[in-house]
Amino acid sequence: MTKATTPKRRKLVPLTDDPVRHILWRGDRLDVLDQRLLPRRVHYVACRTAAEVAQATKDMVLRGAPLIGCAAAYGMALAARGGRLKGVLAAEPVLRRARPTAVNLMHALDHMLAVAKSGPEETLSARMAAAAVKYYRDDLAYNETMARLGASLLKRGSRVITHCNAGALATAGIGTAVGMIRAAHLDGKIERVYPCETRPYLQGARLTLWELMEAGIPATLITDNMAAHLMKTERIDAVIVGSDRIAANADVCNKIGTYGLAILAKHHGVPFFVVAPSTTVDLDTATGADIPIEERSAAEVVEFFGVPIAPKGAEARHFAFDVTPHELVTAIVTERGVVRPPNAASLKKVLSNTK
Repeated sequence: MTKATTPKRRKLVPLTDDPVRHILWRGDRLDVLDQRLLPRRVHYVACRTAAEVAQATKDMVLRGAPLIGCAAAYGMALAARGGRLKGVLAAEPVLRRARPTAVNLMHALDHMLAVAKSGPEETLSARMAAAAVKYYRDDLAYNETMARLGASLLKRGSRVITHCNAGALATAGIGTAVGMIRAAHLDGKIERVYPCETRPYLQGARLTLWELMEAGIPATLITDNMAAHLMKTERIDAVIVGSDRIAANADVCNKIGTYGLAILAKHHGVPFFVVAPSTTVDLDTATGADIPIEERSAAEVVEFFGVPIAPKGAEARHFAFDVTPHELVTAIVTERGVVRPPNAASLKKVLSNTK
């Protein structure tokens, strides 16, 4: 992968615009904002092949389930530039192996494969590029719809906790959980947001807090192990998170630490909201127990940006995700409607709404 020119950062804007230029489709390449460097540096990596998109995804240059799906769609479009179906078929498994948990990746690849096979090779490149752009724009529209539906669930003066990064940097638009927060803020409903730092990769500290500050939303960073104390000693009105995969029974898989937050919210009587597009729902996975949980390198736990923070030779585990049982979830907000109470029947009913 080669490196592209770094543009100036810009302020977040209203819900109807694309607030953060995290992936930029250039026709012959995909420029990806390197999220590993935020907020210290804004820098782009240029991906010219599907394999480079897959590597950027695996290395967490880009992350966030919906954005992973969008990037994969563009990766397939890059593979189609040669005008041969066999090139697309060869690229698909490379992209599919990039991350195992986020089902949006699989959804995007299945969709793009169907597009590839739907017409002659003479129109393959143009057809795939158009399909990738539409896939991205669809997620952008989903973000706005979810944001407004979710904001309606909050009361004025809400103080909320969020975990990991489910904002503009994780999607095509304003985000899922953070999108709901942004819409609520514009409605005058947000008093303060408490993003958890999200160990070990610090997506909450580096990314979510950056987005909230850019949007002018009052925010106070907390360490992951402060959430219980905050719920006990201060007023918290909601916990709002995104998701990487939702099982058919409405169990929710999200960044590691989400399950613990859900238990805390239940104990303290705090509503627990999940915001995710319908592309995150995997009806072929019966329950959360069937979701593959990615285990990443222990180096990301014992080191911090390459600097050791544990004794030399220390062993560590790094589960990237956990599963929250649907019984602990108050509602799931999708672009097709709000799933409440979250269970197999209500999830299926909302997904059947195609309006």
